[in-house]
Amino acid sequence: MQLKIMPAKKHLSAGSVPLILFLCQMIRALEVPLDPKLLEDLVQPPTITQQSPKDYIIDPRENIVIQCEAKGKPPPSFSWTRNGTHFDIDKDPLVTMKPGSGTLIINIMSEGKAETYEGVYQCTARNERGAAISNNIVVRPSRSPLWTKEKLEPITLRNGQSLVLPCRPPVGLPPAIIFWMDNSFQRLPQSERVSQGLNGDLYFSNVLPEDTREDYICYARFNHTQTIQQKQPISLKVISVDELNDTIAANLSDTEFYGAKSSKERPPTFLTPEGNASHKEELRGNVLSLECIAEGLPTPIIYWIKEDGTLPINRTFYRNFKKTLQIIHVSEEDSGNYQCIAKNALGAIHHTISVTIKAAPFWIMAPQNLVLSPGEDGTLICRANGNPKPRIDWLTNGVPIEIASDDPSRKIDGDTIIFSNVQERSSAVYQCNASNEYGYLLANAFVNVLAEPPRILTSANTLYQVIANRPALLDCAFFGSPLPTIEWFKGTKGSALHEDIYVLHENGTLEIPVAQKDSTGTYTCVARNKLGMAKNEVHLEIKDPTRIIKQPENAVVQRGSQVSFECKVKHDHSLIPSVLWLKDDGELPSDERFSVDKDHLVVTDVNDDDGGTYTCVANTTLDSVSASAELKVVAPPPTPAPVYDVPNPPFDLELTNQLDKSVQLTWTPGDDNNSPITTFIIEYEDAMHEAGLWHHQAEVSGTQTTAQLKLSPYVNYSFRVMAENSIGRSSPSEASEQYLTKAAEPDQNPMAVEGLGTEPDNLVITWKPLNGFESNGPGLQYKVSWRQKDGDDEWTSVVVANVSKYIVSGTPTFVPYLIKVQALNDVGFAPEPAVAMGHSGEDLPMVAPGNVRVSVVNSTLAEVHWDPVPLKSIRGHLQGYRIYYWKAQSSSKRSRRHIEKKILTFQGTKTHGMLPGLEPYSHYSLNVRVVNGKGEGPASPDRGFHTPEGVPSAPSSLKITNPTLDSLTLEWNPPSHPNGILTEYTLKYQPINSTHELGPLVDLKIPANKTRWILKNLNFSTRYKFYFYAQTSAGSGSQITEEAITTVDEAGIPPDVGAGKAMASRQVDIATQGWFIGLMCAVALLILILLIVCFIRRNKGGKYPVKEKEDAHADPEIQPMKEDDGTFGEYSDAEDHKPLKKGSRTPSDRTVKKEDSDDSLVDYGEGVNGQFNEDGSFIGQYSGKKEKEPAEGNESSEAPSPVNAMNSFV
Repeated sequence: MQLKIMPAKKHLSAGSVPLILFLCQMIRALEVPLDPKLLEDLVQPPTITQQSPKDYIIDPRENIVIQCEAKGKPPPSFSWTRNGTHFDIDKDPLVTMKPGSGTLIINIMSEGKAETYEGVYQCTARNERGAAISNNIVVRPSRSPLWTKEKLEPITLRNGQSLVLPCRPPVGLPPAIIFWMDNSFQRLPQSERVSQGLNGDLYFSNVLPEDTREDYICYARFNHTQTIQQKQPISLKVISVDELNDTIAANLSDTEFYGAKSSKERPPTFLTPEGNASHKEELRGNVLSLECIAEGLPTPIIYWIKEDGTLPINRTFYRNFKKTLQIIHVSEEDSGNYQCIAKNALGAIHHTISVTIKAAPFWIMAPQNLVLSPGEDGTLICRANGNPKPRIDWLTNGVPIEIASDDPSRKIDGDTIIFSNVQERSSAVYQCNASNEYGYLLANAFVNVLAEPPRILTSANTLYQVIANRPALLDCAFFGSPLPTIEWFKGTKGSALHEDIYVLHENGTLEIPVAQKDSTGTYTCVARNKLGMAKNEVHLEIKDPTRIIKQPENAVVQRGSQVSFECKVKHDHSLIPSVLWLKDDGELPSDERFSVDKDHLVVTDVNDDDGGTYTCVANTTLDSVSASAELKVVAPPPTPAPVYDVPNPPFDLELTNQLDKSVQLTWTPGDDNNSPITTFIIEYEDAMHEAGLWHHQAEVSGTQTTAQLKLSPYVNYSFRVMAENSIGRSSPSEASEQYLTKAAEPDQNPMAVEGLGTEPDNLVITWKPLNGFESNGPGLQYKVSWRQKDGDDEWTSVVVANVSKYIVSGTPTFVPYLIKVQALNDVGFAPEPAVAMGHSGEDLPMVAPGNVRVSVVNSTLAEVHWDPVPLKSIRGHLQGYRIYYWKAQSSSKRSRRHIEKKILTFQGTKTHGMLPGLEPYSHYSLNVRVVNGKGEGPASPDRGFHTPEGVPSAPSSLKITNPTLDSLTLEWNPPSHPNGILTEYTLKYQPINSTHELGPLVDLKIPANKTRWILKNLNFSTRYKFYFYAQTSAGSGSQITEEAITTVDEAGIPPDVGAGKAMASRQVDIATQGWFIGLMCAVALLILILLIVCFIRRNKGGKYPVKEKEDAHADPEIQPMKEDDGTFGEYSDAEDHKPLKKGSRTPSDRTVKKEDSDDSLVDYGEGVNGQFNEDGSFIGQYSGKKEKEPAEGNESSEAPSPVNAMNSFV
């Protein structure tokens, strides 16, 4: 009898009958394991693995490389088309194809021009199983044309007028980055009044006299060719009204002014865009940039709103002093009318921008490769969306499917191809092309029909060793077509299993969740399909856990003595343990005072540095345990210090000059015990009210023996005196005689008067009572008064005894009251008391917060917003808001078990808060309640939200086993916290040579369902370092590292790998050779000497001979950056004949190249090393590519490119 496990992961227990576990075959596409031996035997259609981008802008100074890489079995052959026709590379001597690849290399460095090879290229990779094609690759050379020469007239404006300085840069490929600077290459300051528009023009809402300058220069930076072009300087002069009158009278006519607007204050008008409305179209996923720049006096302020909705909080950004609104990652929901409002003290104006979001095609479901067995069914699905909706076209082996050869197993249904009863001839590569007017998507997906008997990829007779009571995983990696079923047997005859639980995973792995001693034995994995059967045996051994039966104990020892720690270990007899001692989690000090024998650590001549935590670590190949003890080092008893003493107490106290509120106290000092008395401290006792308690009265200098003391009414005084020196304070003297002062009315009222209700209908008035000393007489009472703060009622008063509380009943709920408490005794009343504010009792809030909104910030953090509760509904002091949230269910396991709710309280009137510490890839629910002094109000409706996936933790373990001459086996456990759906593992490894230097790093991707991997083709007797981590769609997780060594044969060299192949020889590491080290030292010394010579010559100043020649032939139209001091030279027009700054040079085509300068105006584009100081000054360095030849003339035109080549595949 056999007991089957269905579906893939289900727990079963077995009785006395044999247990056979098997995996049912599912009708689905096969996945081919990335096993090297398996991949060598299986045929596979081509797959494009690497290609150049669709829009490929090249540097005309470098060779053109158009990438096309593909894999397949047998290896594919490659061909190319250019502009839709076959591209015969054999006929062009400048074009070569990289061996074993389809990558084209066009050598234009020696001859030829990049414009000759401009066009649309497509690569085809073909083998006997089909043909895969690349995208249409549009190749265009980058261009950085010169500025058109123009004569710019000086501009003169009246103070307060608006101005637009045009830039109009030359059209380049890709477009230039624009910025404005002066002749000193300082960035021109920008503000709400002066700013640069998206088109590069410089806008002045109104000009001021300080805007006057002659060097407004617009620069265009072309990143791809690393060149910078500059426009001729623009001169601007702003004159005041008085200067204007003088200037008109002396030199100018009214028509010579730029513009005619008045300099008086005026409401805003828009400089850009024009009119009251405009339209903007943007593509989905891009950044939407809307701009409004206004002029006016005073300077207008810009505001933005969306007419039919709110601006997205997390995707909206304001640039250029709020003149530019940017929304990132736009989607169709961002379509609508946006309104910018320009406002100053004289008025406001608005402009409406109608935004339409279109979309190039994007995948909903891209087609996936299919591996089927003969007679099976399958589907290829190609679903895309866009605006407008894209058209779906199918191709097979690069040919439109309508004109391809007919296949009876294939049926096309729109975006789906349905395969039924496939045969080996059905193998092919299918292409899905989704296109609209804004672009296209192309995906290759092959159908590979294979008939393969079962294969078990796990090594035979693998031995698994597991510690008792831990999980055991027995691997059975398999492949076959059709998909095989998997069965497991224990023992050669299927021996009985008693009350054990087994789990069978989809990858064939057998899991024993809690392995026991009786789990030891031989397990057989059997794989079957209709073409055959394969089986494999593995062996499981269960080991006893390692334990520390005698742990080290804490110790306290004196400096210079000896201490011993004991650590006795018990372990499985077949495992060899190693015991390691650590100090403070690090290695033991390298000191002969530390000695380790079998079970003990002994430290002799202990010093203060030896104190700390000592840990005993017992390791085996399967487990590790540890125990720690604390060592505390103390010093021997210190030598006693010389004895000094405090003074003897004063004596002979006498009271004289006894008045109602004062008395004179006289005393005689005691012996100071060889340390002068510095202070006398006087204390008093009130025998009537607080007998036995002494209070501080006064302090006087150590040279005085008399003090005049102030007294309070109705106190029975006694006094005592203490003396103090540098050693300490003496004992108190004997008490003086008693002195009773006369009674008087209170001179103060109670403190800390408060009114706070304990029930909704009362007011509890409390105060801090006066003590007997403060009562000033007998019969202490309190007059308590109260009235409503906002009413016209008279004060209500009551006299109470010497208590600290009075309760007013029948009050309305939470009403403010004015209260006061006045003290009185038998003599009279205290002064009029201060009025305090209180509230009657609170009641629970009546209303829940509304409009609760949740924004998920990241996988562990969310932000909650809510509308505040009206104050009248709170019915008490607002303490804050309280959020209850809980994890409702897991997004991965869909568990419906609710866990304990968590609470976060936000004080005061806050209407938003952050929820930290959330679990990635989970569903949460929350509600919000308002809190007052009485308690919580009702809860808002529950609001649910999902946290996205996060990066996983490191894999739980990584073991490297089965070392051979050229292979290692890696085994691991998945991350304990995947934080999402694992997509794959990444394995990186590199060799370590004898000098501990790391070799080249190899990167390998492994499917997420794998827990074991065999690395082949490694070097013999070589140490390798491995880095291993898992990935989810959110990114890569923490890595785990390990090292291992391949084995070496008995002769110390690897055996022959096959007939006719030469034996591999050891390579000599050149970095360890003496002659190489000497040569490097000589080169370093020579470079140092050259640097010193250059530094001396630089400090001497003057021009070098080469520099004089350059100055003699410099182009007068534009001066680039100086090589020496890292700044730009001044611009000089040929007609102006201005003197150039010393040392400035430029090529004749007005470009700044690497061969001319190492400095650059950078920080206005991407990927350049440089920056500006906060004041705008340039501090970066320019880095450019070497040009093959300078551009000719002032040409800015572009070569024609195929129409819609980038937007449509067909």
